[in-house]
Amino acid sequence: MSGVDAVVVGAGPNGLAAAVVLAEAGLRVEVFEAADTLGGGARTVEATLPGFRHDVCSAAHPMALASPFFREFDLAAHGVRMLVPEASYAHPLDGGRAGVAWVDLERTADGLGVDGKAWRRLFGPLVRDWEGTTGFAMSDLRRPPSAPVTAARFGLRVLEQGSPLWNARFSGDLAPALLTGVAAHAVTPPRRLAPAGVGLLLGALAHGVGWAVPEGGSQAIADAMVDAVTSRGGVFHTGHRVTDLAELPPARATLLDVTPRALAGMARWPAGYERALRRFRYGAGACKVDYALSGPVPWANADCARAGTLHLVGSREEAVAVEREVAAGRHPDRPYVLVVQPGVVDPTRAPAGAHTLYAYAHVPAGSTLDVGAAVTAQIARFAPGFQDLVLASTVTTAAESAVENPNHVGGDIAAGAVTLRQTAFRPVPRWNPYATPRDGVYLCSASTPPGPGVHGMCGYRAARHALRERF
Repeated sequence: MSGVDAVVVGAGPNGLAAAVVLAEAGLRVEVFEAADTLGGGARTVEATLPGFRHDVCSAAHPMALASPFFREFDLAAHGVRMLVPEASYAHPLDGGRAGVAWVDLERTADGLGVDGKAWRRLFGPLVRDWEGTTGFAMSDLRRPPSAPVTAARFGLRVLEQGSPLWNARFSGDLAPALLTGVAAHAVTPPRRLAPAGVGLLLGALAHGVGWAVPEGGSQAIADAMVDAVTSRGGVFHTGHRVTDLAELPPARATLLDVTPRALAGMARWPAGYERALRRFRYGAGACKVDYALSGPVPWANADCARAGTLHLVGSREEAVAVEREVAAGRHPDRPYVLVVQPGVVDPTRAPAGAHTLYAYAHVPAGSTLDVGAAVTAQIARFAPGFQDLVLASTVTTAAESAVENPNHVGGDIAAGAVTLRQTAFRPVPRWNPYATPRDGVYLCSASTPPGPGVHGMCGYRAARHALRERF
């Protein structure tokens, strides 16, 4: 008789969330992780110089404070300090102007001039009921929403912003750029329904709870979950890449924080299910650049220095053109660059007076190109003199990211293209998106609902299904 009740493969945020839920239910849990350290995308390392701590994949966390799993887990009770910058994100334009998404919705609207009232009307209902917004957007989309009015308002706004009507409510250029920059988190051309939903959810949370930065790095989140599992008798095995389910100890439930591509190769599946797994599409990649800086970034717009996250791409029209270039397999000369400056709220990331800077550019899937120079130039476009502050930098291409983390297929940090079909049917069309044709085997990665982000909900929901069905 096996001494294990449940096995989890993959110790990223979702695998760890699943392990927490199972361990808290009193089960004997073992976790297998291919890397030598735990945390997956929520790890923090000294990637440039000693004393400069850089997040490996996730740095700012738009969904962490709103996630039902993390609210239940209570990060603060586990010693994790989630620091909220005054501004969740900013979007600079040429000439020193910028749209700034302050946590305060009214302050944001006041700064958007002619489009302030439109921004307030767009986001106001979603922010006032951010719990209902989150409950719908972070659900598995298989059951009626708990807040149907809010869900309907969210859906109508998605239809608007994912269609040719997306400029109908705006007159200026700041608000459209600000919204397009956040929608581009989906790593796909923004004027589509799925990225519109991403932009509206993240935008609502920017005002509802704020985009938090964990003190000391994202590793703090992972470490808290690891501690919660080990304190209940859970066991972790690092440096063990699982390629076949037969390698695992017998257990009543097996939860896999892997992509559909990896799942397809781990066992023999019914032909239809395997075809569906192999049809699952992956999106564009990300080329990441970590910087060690001698001081804060000299943004041309002073308010940008108060934002935790910035989207560097220019106008709405430029953002659309750039993302279409990437989708077509080309490297734009001036790519979309997402920047996180944790030092705005967390001085522990670097020696006194110095800063770390996290950046990535969208690139075609599987790209082997080092776009570090283009990323530096795009930052300097909105922060003249930036390059003079760089003490050291480290580039991770999309192809290298895929080697370091097999869940990043082709450098796709979202673990699957963010499309309408793959939002509704992620990863395959099934009533229970986490269950597989094998009894007791579940998929719990970001390739399942609600998709990418450090929220733990994929693992949480898969584990809840396993508890109901197997225990």
